[in-house]
Amino acid sequence: MHIGVPKEIKNHEYRVALTPGGVRELVGRGHRVSIQAEAGVGCGYPDEAYREAGAEVLSDVDALWATTDLILKVKEPQAEEVARLRPQQTLFTYLHLAAEERLTRGLVDSGATCIAYETITDAQGGLPLLAPMSRVAGRMAVQAGAHSLEKAQGGAGILLPGVPGVAPAKVTVIGGGVVGENAARMALGLGAEVTILDKSLQRLEVLDHRYQGQIRTVYSTTEMLETAVRESDMIIGAILVPGAAAPKLISRAMLAEMKPGSVLVDVAIDQGGCFETSKPTTHAEPSYIVDGIVHYCVANMPGAVARTSTQALTNATLPFVIALADKGWKQALADDVHFRGGLNVHAGQVTYAAVGEAFGMEVVSTEQILKG
Repeated sequence: MHIGVPKEIKNHEYRVALTPGGVRELVGRGHRVSIQAEAGVGCGYPDEAYREAGAEVLSDVDALWATTDLILKVKEPQAEEVARLRPQQTLFTYLHLAAEERLTRGLVDSGATCIAYETITDAQGGLPLLAPMSRVAGRMAVQAGAHSLEKAQGGAGILLPGVPGVAPAKVTVIGGGVVGENAARMALGLGAEVTILDKSLQRLEVLDHRYQGQIRTVYSTTEMLETAVRESDMIIGAILVPGAAAPKLISRAMLAEMKPGSVLVDVAIDQGGCFETSKPTTHAEPSYIVDGIVHYCVANMPGAVARTSTQALTNATLPFVIALADKGWKQALADDVHFRGGLNVHAGQVTYAAVGEAFGMEVVSTEQILKG
């Protein structure tokens, strides 16, 4: 199979979908890999490293998109990339379609087969291709929030761990999944007072046992959320509904109850955000202030640590890429019920229920398509 890896063009996105090591694995199995010139430079992989691994380096991006069968990316395709997609071509990347109607309709119109990293599951009910970036984003959320608490950034001027004689900052994490646990772990390590809110008692029990009570675990109710809003110096939104838009948990009216200069970090912004006042930002201008509250809502947080993120992502995606290349998308999905969950759009049809529901679009199941 001919595999194409374009350079990411989203604002301040430095990751690349395949490392030179990943190229070597694919070429060793008889596949052809074309990568756009300088696609890996932002995360420390020069063109020569890809050539040595067996890839063809192309400066002509149009030729890359026009001649390849499988396109590997990191972030959702931008408008000019959607326009390059062809029927019979497979796209494999993060999509987060439930928050992006224009993108969804563009992919439907392209006729391409579009498989999303973030909706592939595993035997334990996890999201194995979302997890590595969730770990990065969760840990980065605390770094970003700590910086946002500085007075020069509009924050209250609070040092996260405090100092002897001065209390640490209070950090609340909404959601105890992969993002939430990694955010809480980072905040705890930096010396903050940390609380996790979640609706799963089983998950709260796991976290309580794992951290030996160092992190407060609280069942999430409206009352507890309101308490967190009043008391916290930083709130990290780490809610995930797989493939669907995130629920809005903090309204604009609730901002009036927050301490002036406190910080909201919305890690769910890729799925529309879990705060009513959230809007996507970039690393160029990562934060803004609403009613005295700093909002950090960068939609590609892991892109700032591109080297780590690219290596972690390729480790997770490579087995699925190999399956697509060796078998083709249809056989690969037919052979793996968990991989099947990744199909979001195919040949002008939406195949993921939560995406269709978000925009009132008809959904054709993946099972129906595989039978066709």
